[in-house]
Amino acid sequence: MDHAAQSSATVAVAWEQREWKQSVERPASRRQQLAARGSYRAAVPAAIADLDVPVAASLQAEAEDAVREIARFDAEVTAIGRRRADSSDAGGVPAAVAPLAAVLLRTESASSSQIEGVTAGARALALAAIDAQVDPNAQLVTANVAAMQRAIDQADRISVTALLAAHRELLAGHDHAAPGELREQQVWIGGSAPSPHGASFVPPHHERVSAAMEDLVAFVGRVDLPVLIQVAVAHAQFETIHPFNDGNGRIGRTLVHAMLRHAGVTQPLTVPVSAGLLTDTDDYFDALTAYRQGVVEPIVRRFVDASFRAIDNGRHLVDDLEAVHDAWGERLPSRRGSAARRLLPHLLSQPAITIGHVEQVTGVALSAAQRAVEQLESAGVVRRIGTGRRNRIWLAPDVIDALDAFAERVGRRG
Repeated sequence: MDHAAQSSATVAVAWEQREWKQSVERPASRRQQLAARGSYRAAVPAAIADLDVPVAASLQAEAEDAVREIARFDAEVTAIGRRRADSSDAGGVPAAVAPLAAVLLRTESASSSQIEGVTAGARALALAAIDAQVDPNAQLVTANVAAMQRAIDQADRISVTALLAAHRELLAGHDHAAPGELREQQVWIGGSAPSPHGASFVPPHHERVSAAMEDLVAFVGRVDLPVLIQVAVAHAQFETIHPFNDGNGRIGRTLVHAMLRHAGVTQPLTVPVSAGLLTDTDDYFDALTAYRQGVVEPIVRRFVDASFRAIDNGRHLVDDLEAVHDAWGERLPSRRGSAARRLLPHLLSQPAITIGHVEQVTGVALSAAQRAVEQLESAGVVRRIGTGRRNRIWLAPDVIDALDAFAERVGRRG
């Protein structure tokens, strides 16, 4: 495609008429059956592999500023880990950064899930991580953590196969979602009828999904576009294609982080961009609608604003957790290098523990694990919950409070 053709291209969807066959397995009233008769309009996504993305110079400059701030935040947290490694027995920088990276990944996964109406608070997520509580929403968020990590781990080559693997992680065991497979049925957004008639948006017919995804991946692989603009367009195009039966929003936001990692903007961290989007979901969904109508700038604007909000809130959370860690260190009398002290960074990312969990993460014997937990409890670092003698659980309330405060700032509730 030559430059003139690129410049005239648009991201606006086209439309096509499709015949609808009412499922006999789906109950419907006579009124709904009548409304579901006849053909319906399904979107035909624009091809974007060679798109020249039209964005005003002022917005492009802000997007570049946002990318620099994301990279700066990533470097700041890495430096915190390096200082901690220099002053402890923690080892190298990656190990020292790991707790903060893990907690940011979990908060981002929780915010991304919340956009889809799946809410789980910090306590429920901490308990779910050690299989101590069966909370369906917490389990879904925990699966989203694994899906996001899978996508990031495969960021060196973003492909349809990699996105299918992330989807499999997200919805394993949920057969209705066909985990790890592109959809083979029509889906739609909005509307209460048991058919796409009257829906607010009808994504492309499933026969078009595979080709549309290959086109998207080609766009993602380009290196001639400003990173955050490319990320915003790729995300909006993914949501327009809606390639899965379920989980599209969450996987679409894992794509964001895979692209940021692929571009080298982030290294150990997952910046909580979804937390920034969660602050105003109406604007976010309106921007997706505008994109489908051919207007790119609103979704770019949402990602620029969300990035700055994410960095501000992420810094606040990291500062809170560092203050908690420092206060713990002053209160804990055990010697440097002890199991109790080695648990402190781990508690930042996993504030619920059992004796067995402590054995596993520290590698110490049962008696040493029990002694470490006793020392942490005596110092007020952890508090036992429940009164049973078996399967005892301890929580780090200071961390739960910091995570709940993060959620409060973005409007997420657990």
